[in-house]
Amino acid sequence: MDRVALRGLKARGHHGVFPKEREEGQTFLVDLVLGLDTRPAAADDDLAKTVHYGIVAEEVVAVVEGEPVNLIETLAERIAETCLKHEQVQEVEVGVHKPDAPITVPFDDVTVTIIRSRA
Repeated sequence: MDRVALRGLKARGHHGVFPKEREEGQTFLVDLVLGLDTRPAAADDDLAKTVHYGIVAEEVVAVVEGEPVNLIETLAERIAETCLKHEQVQEVEVGVHKPDAPITVPFDDVTVTIIRSRA
């Protein structure tokens, strides 16, 4: 399976279990790796035969900016579902980064990564 990757999609969301997270929001970063067969698109040089990653990026940002959830695990699941709605996408790896998570010790990032497929 071929891979199309989008790294560092950035959006502001109001996800989290604490009231401050819901009220103020924070920046989330999303990494995607879409699994699909790119041979038909390459053979015909035809965008319609692959996934339009620009549209996927817009849809994923809309999910992050949309309805708040408590957990980034839930957010990752919603993003995966959105990606798998594209006919060509057979598998997706979603990484959701929450670099401003409310943690009391120094840290660089919190990330949840999931892999989902049509099967």
